[in-house]
Amino acid sequence: MSLELGGNSPFIVLDDADLELATSAGAFGSFFHQGQICMASSRHLVHEKIADAYVKRLSERANALPVGDPFTTQVALGPLINDQQLRRVIDVLDRSVAGGARVAAGGTYEGRFFRPTVLTHVTPSTAAFSDEIFGPIAPVTTFASDDEAVALANRTEYGLSAAIYSRDVARAERVAARLRTGIAHINDQTVNDDARAPFGGFGASGNGGRFGSVANLEEFTTWRWMTIRPQGHPYPF
Repeated sequence: MSLELGGNSPFIVLDDADLELATSAGAFGSFFHQGQICMASSRHLVHEKIADAYVKRLSERANALPVGDPFTTQVALGPLINDQQLRRVIDVLDRSVAGGARVAAGGTYEGRFFRPTVLTHVTPSTAAFSDEIFGPIAPVTTFASDDEAVALANRTEYGLSAAIYSRDVARAERVAARLRTGIAHINDQTVNDDARAPFGGFGASGNGGRFGSVANLEEFTTWRWMTIRPQGHPYPF
């Protein structure tokens, strides 16, 4: 059996990151398709030194995104898939705010058109941190060291995708190597898919990167070794 399930993917922003590029990627990763993507950037883990500036710029991007009916006007976000999903996103938002999170942008909706939302003061006990939201909410959690960033990123039952922003690629690679995810992107966002690359994750995200390209052949193939000689040959016994 081969399973590809959900995700709660971390978007890690180290203290040396380019904030313009990081907030652009973070906004796309959280708000594209209204956040209704298994690889969505579900948790923004941002170094405490740059967190305020990151939240300010990310909120500006969220507030500038038009929301509406894509069949009638040019918009960035359309509606959530159905009323049940709308209720789920509202529930996650309400429980997060009740638990101490603060709305820095968005947090409102009309029908199934939900504004792109940025949350601050998010901790591991916050619903928006622990739950797969599948909606346009970007929860921001701060960290003080690379070790703490890794611990926060891995503090989930999911393990699908991850992204790390840093001007120091070697540092980002060291962080990526410690993440329990089937996919990791450095200086990019989490929503990446390529038919030539294996796709999948661990834990509640599925049972491994076994989708895409030759990985499909591996998943549905049993290896067998067979040798053939035109005729037998003598052995020294």
